[in-house]
This record gives sequence, C-alpha cells and structure tokens, in this order.
Amino acid sequence: MATTSITRKTLGLETVEPALTPPPANSDTSLFRKRKIGPSQSRKKEIPEGLWTKCPECESMIYDRELDENLKVCPKCSHHFPIGARERIHALVETCSFEEMDPTMRSVDVLQFTGVATYKSKLDSYQKSSGQKDAVVTGVGKIGPHRVALGAMDFGFLGGSMGSVVGEKLTRLVEAATDKGLPVIIISTSGGARMYEGMFSLMQMAKTCGALAYHAKARLPFISILTHPTTAGVMASFASIGDLILAEPAAMIGFAGPRVIKDTTQAELPKGFQTAEFLLDHGLIDAIVGRKQMKDRLLFYLDYLLEGQRQISVLG
Repeated sequence: MATTSITRKTLGLETVEPALTPPPANSDTSLFRKRKIGPSQSRKKEIPEGLWTKCPECESMIYDRELDENLKVCPKCSHHFPIGARERIHALVETCSFEEMDPTMRSVDVLQFTGVATYKSKLDSYQKSSGQKDAVVTGVGKIGPHRVALGAMDFGFLGGSMGSVVGEKLTRLVEAATDKGLPVIIISTSGGARMYEGMFSLMQMAKTCGALAYHAKARLPFISILTHPTTAGVMASFASIGDLILAEPAAMIGFAGPRVIKDTTQAELPKGFQTAEFLLDHGLIDAIVGRKQMKDRLLFYLDYLLEGQRQISVLG
C-alpha cells in the first residue's frame, strides 16, 4: 500500500517527509528536474564557420590562415585544394611584376542560348561571384630574372570552360610572346569547350594551337602545367602540346570521362588511368610538381631552356 507525504510540526517548523509514490503531474517537480547548462557553461564548443577547413583526403581540420599560407595545400597529406587564377599567378611571379593583358575582355551571347538559365545570366552571376571577367587571366611577369608570358585558367568560372574569350586571350598572349621573344607558360584547369557558344568554342582549339605553332617555329619554349581537372577540348588542344608538360599531384587529366571511354572502347580500364601519376608512368607528362615547389622548378627549367638564347645573344 502506497504511502503519502506526512506533515509534522516540530517546534513550530514544518517538515515534509518524501513520498514513496511519484509526485502528481500538477505538483512542483523542480527538485527532480535536471539543471540546465547556460550558454557560458556549454559542454560542446562549436567551431565558427570560415576559420577551419576539413581536408577531404586525411579529414584533418586545417586553420584557414595556415592553409592560405601553404598555397592551399594540406600540410599533413599534401592534398591540393582548388585555387583561383590570380592566386596561382601571385604564387609564381615576382612581387608587382605582373602586367595583365586584356583585363576587360568579356564573353558575348552570340547564339542567344537559353536553357534552365540564359547564358547571359550565367555570365553575370559568375562575374559577380568570382570577380573575373572570364575563365582565364593572362599577362607578362617575371619568374626570377626571366620575363614570361603567363596564362592561368580558373575552374571557378563556368568550370574553366574554353569559350571565345578564353581562346582569344590565350592566342593574343602567345602572339605577344612570339613578338617579344618570351617563353609561354599556361596553367590549365578546365572541363572543356563552352557549350553555350557551340562551334565558336570549338574553333578556339585550332586557334590556340596555330599560335603556339608559330611560337615553336621561333624556337621559343612553351611550358604547359596541368592541374585538377584538365579535360576535354583544353586537354585535346594547347594543354597537351607543351615542350614540357608538368602536372600537380593527383590531378585528373583526360579527354572524356571514364564511362564514355569504357562504352566506346568496350574495354576494361586500368585503375587510376586518368591521374597525373598514371600518365607520368606512361610518358604523357614529363614531371609531377607540387604547388609549393612549382616556382623553383619553373625557374630551373627556364634557366635550361633559355640558355641557348643567352649564348646566341652573347655571340651575336
């Protein structure tokens, strides 16, 4: 039989003996509630957004400032994060030596392309979000003592796709380098030709290769740097015809996707056949160079490639 609380009076003080049965629903149960932990006593410390980045390879948390100082390379596993065109250029050239070419050139919606969104609206959106006019930045700068014509593509702008502006800016860069007797370095990252421009985008493949052919005829070097990813029309044109072809570690490099190649060839594809490491083993690229070592390696290659020109100028 359940007992209830018994009130006793002792020397004018009332004491309540605890009941053996649970208290009624409408009674004060403050004595039985768990104490709430205030904001200052929070056991779980939340990480503010914008301060840390999780590495997709080793899953370690990296302080954003440390990541930026390390050129967006994970200090623990050397995973290469995506990086913008201007960041790449500033990591390679000497301070204040870069002179940009055609900075205001922008794409035009020649075909009046419409789909889920118009081409014009996409261009406006990416120009605002990236701060770039298009998917490539070109200009002349110095790497060590050498003046070079340098172009860097930006995957953040419509997947680094090559449209009329990308092809025209790269062609003008190569032609200016040929006229001034400068080596050309192009850093590629692209998903291929820009579908919104149709045939106009495909014409850029021949145009850029034609300019590089005249550059080679002048016996001037062209160094192609492939980063993740470099595919389709860009890889099928200027990116694959360098005198030296370098690549960043683990970069995806190829023409078409694995599924398309497998369906076309009806063959079992080797594991990792579109990685920089696989292509180095099979002779398509000449070296794999990490982002932090790229400037020193380029300086070494430029010293070697331009030695002949120096000897000719001395003898002349």
